[in-house]
Amino acid sequence: MTTSTHGQVQHINPEDLSKNSAFTNVIVASGQMKTVYIGGQDAIDASGTIIGKGDIKQQTEQVLKNLQSALKAGGADVEHVIKWNIYVVQGQPIQPAFEVFQGVWGRRPNPPAITMVFVSGLANPDFLVEMDAIAIVPQ
Repeated sequence: MTTSTHGQVQHINPEDLSKNSAFTNVIVASGQMKTVYIGGQDAIDASGTIIGKGDIKQQTEQVLKNLQSALKAGGADVEHVIKWNIYVVQGQPIQPAFEVFQGVWGRRPNPPAITMVFVSGLANPDFLVEMDAIAIVPQ
C-alpha cells in the first residue's frame, strides 16, 4: 500500500478471486491524489521512427520507454501505475514482451491491475504492441 498524509492507494485481492503475482484485482485510491492518464503508446521514437519493425521485444522496450517518459512528464513513475492496458496484435508471441515488461516492473510488491487483449491490428500495420496506463500519485 502506498500512503501519504493526504492520500492512500490500496491493493486488494479478494479471497473469492483468483490470485496472481503479476497483477492486482482491485485498486482503491482515496484522499488527495493526482491522477495521471497516459494515452496509448506505440514503438515510435521522438523523431517518429518506428522502432523494432517485426520484433515485439524491441517494440515493447520502446513502448515502455515512451510510457516512462510520459509518466515522468506527468510527475509520476512506474511504481505509481495502478492500471495497464496492453494491446498485442494477434499472432504475436507474448513471452518476449512479458519478459521486457517484467524487467521494467521488477519485483515491486504491489502490481497494478492489468488488462491484456489480442487485437486484429493497431493504428499502423507495423505496430505489434500498444500500452496505456493510469497512475495515482499521493499528494
